[in-house]
Amino acid sequence: MTDYLLYVLGAFVLVQLLYYFFFFTRLAFYSKNTNYGESFPGVTVLVCAWNERENLEELLPLLDAQEYPEFEVILLDDRSDDGSEEYIRENINSWKNIRYIRINDQFEHVTPKKYALTVGMKQANYPVALMTDADCRPSSAHWITAMVSGITEQQEIVLGFSPYEKQAGLLNWFIRCETFYTAVQYLSFSLAGVTYMGVGRNILYKRSVFFKNKGFYTHRKIYGGDDDIFLNEVATSTNTTISIDPESFVYSKPKTSWGGWYRQKQRHLSVSRYYKTRNKILLGMLSGAHVGVWTFGLALLVLGLVSNNMFLLQIIGVIMGIRWFVQLLLLILINNKLGKTVEWASFLLMDLALYIYYVVFGIITLTKRKPRTSWN
Repeated sequence: MTDYLLYVLGAFVLVQLLYYFFFFTRLAFYSKNTNYGESFPGVTVLVCAWNERENLEELLPLLDAQEYPEFEVILLDDRSDDGSEEYIRENINSWKNIRYIRINDQFEHVTPKKYALTVGMKQANYPVALMTDADCRPSSAHWITAMVSGITEQQEIVLGFSPYEKQAGLLNWFIRCETFYTAVQYLSFSLAGVTYMGVGRNILYKRSVFFKNKGFYTHRKIYGGDDDIFLNEVATSTNTTISIDPESFVYSKPKTSWGGWYRQKQRHLSVSRYYKTRNKILLGMLSGAHVGVWTFGLALLVLGLVSNNMFLLQIIGVIMGIRWFVQLLLLILINNKLGKTVEWASFLLMDLALYIYYVVFGIITLTKRKPRTSWN
């Protein structure tokens, strides 16, 4: 029995190590492109908002002050009734690059945010679209420049990084950990030619990509997916790149209650079932191996302690030690590239927290009905 459990544990660790070496090393040793070149295509920044006046008061001046040769910002206000419209109209003449589009209608055949983004794409004056959300803040005045630097004739999509602001408390720590590890996955996978998602808080692509794909037509009624389902459809092994220049980061305000975070994660996870089969298998194997390592590792640890089997405990220590050494080395290297948004000393605790997260949400996904969703 013990030998069988050890073989299974070893198999799960081997699967994780294969992912670490084949995918994660690409990001850990990635040389970011800081040569902005001489090409500066016109850029339209699209911001969708629904009752976000307080956030818009902070965000819009930052966007208007971006240092880029030719750009515009289109604010797509979807039926806000919190004074957003009054604020924009009072200040619109003081901004050089802000355009305002008020959306008063809602349609059954398309979700509100996807309709708003589609309107923005059609109204845009420039060939490149850069998306963010109202509760986000660019890390610098060179955000547009840093994101555009990845665009070439062949590479039409640029995936950015959008960490959450650091605040006090366990929830904030876990949100930052989970966001960091998600970024490790989607950025690494993209470098390996397997792009499966980006984050709508910081993603850029040529508008021609949007229209060639008929926009969000195939998933127009699904809440969410304007970033990940869309990329599942349009991204290829050659048309997508990433930007991890610190000036390209966009910081976002995190949820401050477990209930709000839970609803957000339900919405995000509910669209993953629409991913390509290949992507679902790759992601399922990675999270499954994570769960398997901890489940069988803990079971063997209990057996070793109960039976006082020091040899078994030593074997477990060697297996887990190798795994943790490789994991820590790569995550520290990646964390340094991604602005050190997670304290490296907490990576082992993060490893356990992610195990609990995968188990809990795995059970929820299997046992609960499709969650009700909202605009944002």
